[in-house]
Amino acid sequence: MRLRLVPNETNIDFFRHSKLTFGISCIAMVLSLVAWATFGLNFGIDFRGGTTLRTESTQAVDVASYRGALEPLGLGDITISEVFDLTSSSEEHVAMIRIQAQDGEEAASPETIEKLETALRSVAPEIKFTSVESVGPKVSGELIQTAVIAVAASLGAILIYIWLRFEWQFSVGAVAALFHDVILTIGVFAVLQIRFDLTVIAAILTIIGYSINDTVVIFDRLRENLRKYKQRPLVEVMNISVNETLSRTLMTSGTTLLALIALLVLGGDVIRGFVFAITWGVVVGTYSSVYVAKTVVLWLGVKRDWSKPDANAGNQYANIDA
Repeated sequence: MRLRLVPNETNIDFFRHSKLTFGISCIAMVLSLVAWATFGLNFGIDFRGGTTLRTESTQAVDVASYRGALEPLGLGDITISEVFDLTSSSEEHVAMIRIQAQDGEEAASPETIEKLETALRSVAPEIKFTSVESVGPKVSGELIQTAVIAVAASLGAILIYIWLRFEWQFSVGAVAALFHDVILTIGVFAVLQIRFDLTVIAAILTIIGYSINDTVVIFDRLRENLRKYKQRPLVEVMNISVNETLSRTLMTSGTTLLALIALLVLGGDVIRGFVFAITWGVVVGTYSSVYVAKTVVLWLGVKRDWSKPDANAGNQYANIDA
């Protein structure tokens, strides 16, 4: 028996309330920007600066007991993660401990490091501290700049790819949807004050890749149907295309969300921000593929007959299957 999330044939009018859904998306983006400007982001150590300690012990790393020993010190944001080092023996357990930059200190002072080491030895007497590294404000600023460039470069590359693959109207629609996903993700992190670090930047880049893949699948079906239904209004052809890919979209998003929700619940604090960002991104990315990208293309209009060569529309790369 085959599992089906939707019937074989559906006839849902996705664009019946296109102005309303697009308006809601615009309002959500504005509110996200307002939340970003008002509350700011809860930057992690990667962006605020801090100190990282690498530890080794013959005892298994107990993150909960490490955290319990360090919390009374009042050092602020602390990240503890176990490191699986292939160069270490099976009896060596490695952990990375990161503490945020303290007030008035670019790097943790020797006194602070000593207090931290004493606290950890109280729960792991055999622990060794093999390295101590500090990330200053200058490095943190460079990381923020690099993260912004990475996101902007990925959006620019996608803009060019979609333009070469389809037409400029599709390119504008796809990038508008990606902006929508990125801004709403930043907005929810600002409202909930979830720690925003380099792993979240990785999650945003993953969201961009996931969302554009979903959008291109529907764009491909739309282009096929534009050849097939040459006399039907564009909005009808778009509805047919979205309905024909609806089962694939829901099945892909649904199975991805099942895995992400399991990680969100059972994955622990270390990856929670990363997993939450991707989970949120899958939901808004699926929504934006239909209600933002397609609505923009609908309003801009597209070439209707792809079977005839036309020097004024499309380009030499438009019919390449990739």
